[in-house]
Amino acid sequence: MEIRLASGLQPDSIVDGEGIRTVIWTQGCSHKCPGCHNPSTHDFKGGFITTTEEINKELSKLEGQTGITFSGGDPMFQSDACLKIAAYAKKIGLDVWCYTGFTFEELITNKKNIEFLKYVDVLVDGKFIMKQKSLNVDFRGSLNQRIIDVPASLKEGKAVLIPKYVKPRYVDVNIPKHKHIYI
Repeated sequence: MEIRLASGLQPDSIVDGEGIRTVIWTQGCSHKCPGCHNPSTHDFKGGFITTTEEINKELSKLEGQTGITFSGGDPMFQSDACLKIAAYAKKIGLDVWCYTGFTFEELITNKKNIEFLKYVDVLVDGKFIMKQKSLNVDFRGSLNQRIIDVPASLKEGKAVLIPKYVKPRYVDVNIPKHKHIYI
């Protein structure tokens, strides 16, 4: 099956989910969030086409990775192809994270998305909102984005947040902006 990517696989990421991960940068996104960190991935005709089989071969050669992360662009625009890759990643012992501009609630209205989500461990959902940008939250760009336990959410039929990611990393307590208390 074909998939359109923005670039080749990016191994050894420590910022696109927990652990050491290989990022799969999908191409194509209609959200076009102002301030997006990756606007070159918006064009649905950009990037290059490869196959899920080729990606899976590359994944099988990786060493020292705890998981893969789908980012982009928005992987949900290619959920069928991402499902094939995610299923293979799980088969070889990798966990799966996925970033999307859609909310979990929007995604579960579509059967194709649900089938893909069955292979996703963690979903970072929601559009990037510049007015809510924060460098004080793990693995996301704006405060509105949620880090969701997908298996628990599919079971419950509603978004179940991962507690350790709900709060910002530190809390300012009447301290000048350049000083912080870490918790």
